[in-house]
Amino acid sequence: MNFFKKLFNGSSKEEEEVKKQEVELSLDDSFVHNFLEKGGKFLYCVKKEEITSNLKKIFLENNWNQIILLNNELSSFVNKKEISISEKVNSELPVFTSCEHLIADNGDVLFSSNQLKSRKLSELSENFIVYATTSQLVKNTGQGLTGIKVNCKKNLPTNISAIKNYNINKNDDNFLNYGNSNSKNLYLLLFEDL
Repeated sequence: MNFFKKLFNGSSKEEEEVKKQEVELSLDDSFVHNFLEKGGKFLYCVKKEEITSNLKKIFLENNWNQIILLNNELSSFVNKKEISISEKVNSELPVFTSCEHLIADNGDVLFSSNQLKSRKLSELSENFIVYATTSQLVKNTGQGLTGIKVNCKKNLPTNISAIKNYNINKNDDNFLNYGNSNSKNLYLLLFEDL
């Protein structure tokens, strides 16, 4: 009997040791891991020129020659000789925008009316290019919502939503998302600003 007891207790002790050895990832590592696991495409940029270069590569890879620009401040990254910018929202054209926060614990990208205006994510193209900075990384959704509240004290945005899935062919069985698919083919241009 002692043999079996030692055998079974030994395996549970080994499992406890493995659990103790699990590594705590930093905020950025955690986000990148979760983001990539969901199928997102991630491009890390240290210089502003890398943003322009990576954006051009995304356009070439997908044969895109026109985009919807939801944030006019990002127009400096677009070579207007190669890519035309549409003023009208068209669900066929890829969207280039910024975001509120990047949620590390689940790899989501959080948006508000500051980026999307009055449009729902489901009304926009399935192809998204998002520009974000490392200072926009937060641990969880609660911190993201608090960040919005702190940053926009005088004029709180509405239409707060997140892209949670980066595989457009995957169905979300969550009943809270019924009829509102927020799955997008998403490229993230993450700029190091810290």
